[in-house]
Amino acid sequence: MLQQLLVPIYYVLSSLCRWYRSFLETKKMVLKTELCRFSGAKIYPGKGIRFVRADSQVFLFSNSKCKQYFHNRLKPAKLTWTAMYRKQHKKDIHAEAVKKRRRATKKPYSRSIVGATLEVIQKKRTEKAEVRDAAREAQLREIKERIKKTKDEKKAKKAELMAKTLKTQPKASMPKAAKGPKLGGGGGKR
Repeated sequence: MLQQLLVPIYYVLSSLCRWYRSFLETKKMVLKTELCRFSGAKIYPGKGIRFVRADSQVFLFSNSKCKQYFHNRLKPAKLTWTAMYRKQHKKDIHAEAVKKRRRATKKPYSRSIVGATLEVIQKKRTEKAEVRDAAREAQLREIKERIKKTKDEKKAKKAELMAKTLKTQPKASMPKAAKGPKLGGGGGKR
């Protein structure tokens, strides 16, 4: 009689245990880790040093060494043990995700560019290198001449302006005050 009562209870308990075990496996404990603002190291809950600046910005440091270096205004990129240095000098290459290269797909047809027809583009492609170089040189010469011309015009205008101002302003014939000896220390050693 007692055995008949215990068998269903045993099955219920075993199924409950199986369910609880599977529940525990799915619910893993997740810790909210933060990163050190100086070294980039992981900081687990209850660890680290929190510094709040006057502008109410919060900094979290992994240890007093990081905090001290931060206050001494040391650059983490110059210290070999920080995450920033390692990233800059490509030390943790395996951690970085490799970018996928896309293949450049060629278009089956060539399109005309705005302002130029297909014929003009084809003509430019078939043009010889010497002709292209000569055209480029001519354009550069023209641009340089234009720049020189504008500079000369500006100089002429400036000279005219200076001449006008000199004619309109009479020179003041006041003698300059003689400079006296310098006062004060020489800024030497203490």
